[in-house]
Formats: sequence, structure tokens, C-alpha cells
Amino acid sequence: MTVVVAAIIQDEFGNFLCAKRGDWKSLPGKWEFPGGKANIDEPLSDALVREIAEELNAKISVIREFHRNQFEDIQLISFVCELIGTKPTKSTDHSELRWVSEGELPELDWAEADKEIVKKITIPFC
Repeated sequence: MTVVVAAIIQDEFGNFLCAKRGDWKSLPGKWEFPGGKANIDEPLSDALVREIAEELNAKISVIREFHRNQFEDIQLISFVCELIGTKPTKSTDHSELRWVSEGELPELDWAEADKEIVKKITIPFC
């Protein structure tokens, strides 16, 4: 089982940071929340801070866990995070970064593992 961590980051307008997987990666062209694999015995929040620094050259603060789900051999754990400093403009693992409103999230072609996160964000609390 591979443990993957993902950052849910909103800007000052409430838009979410979404990342399009590069053509050189598995699932090319699919959208995801940025993050990456946690190393064995690495605290999940530390893994996420490290991955965001490596991929986006950005700093984040991890606020709280948001959602856990499993898809095939991947356990995806997402966290609500706060961006510290300027917005990232490029990624080493993605062909595009985009700030997307909540209403536009379902319109993107999401990686299967990230679809549950999108559903949890966009389904109103009843």
C-alpha cells in the first residue's frame, strides 16, 4: 500500500489549487490536489510540507486532516493547508496549476483517487 498525501489549499478568494499531471507521469492530464508519497515512518504532515516544497517551491502550514480514502493500492490522505507566502506558478510534477472555484471543481477531469475529495468539498452539508 502506497500512502499519498494531498494538500487542499484555498486562496483569499476561496479558490482551490489544482494541479494537472504532466504527460511524463502516470495518469497524464488528470487533475489532482498537489502532494506526493510519504516515506516510511515519515509523519504525514511532514511529508506533505516536503512534497509541496519540492514540487511547487512553496511553503504551507498543515491545518487538519480532511479525508482518507483508498483506491486500488493507494491510500490518499488529504489535509486542509494554508499557503505561506506567494502563490506557486509552476510545478516539477505538473503541466499546469490552476486556482478553481468550488463550483468549477467537478468540471475538471480528476484522477480517480481525488474524486472523493472533490465530492466531499462540493456536497453541501445537510
